[in-house]
Amino acid sequence: MDLVVSLADMLWGWEGLAALLSVCYVVLAAEGSRWCWPAAFISTAIYTWLFYGVNLQLDSLLQIYYMYMAVYGWWRWRRGVEDKPLTVVEYSWRWHAVAIVALLLPTYLLARFGQDVLHTDFPYWDAFTTCFAVFATYLVANKVLSNWLYFFIIDTVSVYLYVMKGLHVTALLFTVYSLVCIFGYFRWRGEWQGRTAQDSR
Repeated sequence: MDLVVSLADMLWGWEGLAALLSVCYVVLAAEGSRWCWPAAFISTAIYTWLFYGVNLQLDSLLQIYYMYMAVYGWWRWRRGVEDKPLTVVEYSWRWHAVAIVALLLPTYLLARFGQDVLHTDFPYWDAFTTCFAVFATYLVANKVLSNWLYFFIIDTVSVYLYVMKGLHVTALLFTVYSLVCIFGYFRWRGEWQGRTAQDSR
């Protein structure tokens, strides 16, 4: 019994640290600071281990991808475009429609893989958050405005998943994420609209 309590305390501590660093990542990303990426790298390394331990293998694999994207995002935001600072951009609704349709097949295939091979819990929701988070993270690294809309939906679904798996700190974290997504969207949209208006003069 003491061992179980000790393991629970240890997991709570690691989960709390990962949650704190994740909040730092989202807030710094909303502010447009490239220092969001080191916080993301450390927090996702912790979550890789945590999610594997509670049978969310697809989420664990997603965290490994996030670690890679943290390195890519740091490089992308630091380097910019032709040595100029990376600015917020937006793609057309047609581009997003095509992207969403294109993601449906890999989402389905990943869900079947999770269900039949990995025997993961909530395979379809898990696959949805995994595939669309992979896509949305790429949008963040390239400062595409609508990443915040994708992540608002992803984070809302994730709250349900983590509550069901008993990761209550992480569920609370993703609730905060959802709220920060709103702030981040309007913050980035203000920058995008300001630059667009300036370019049109």
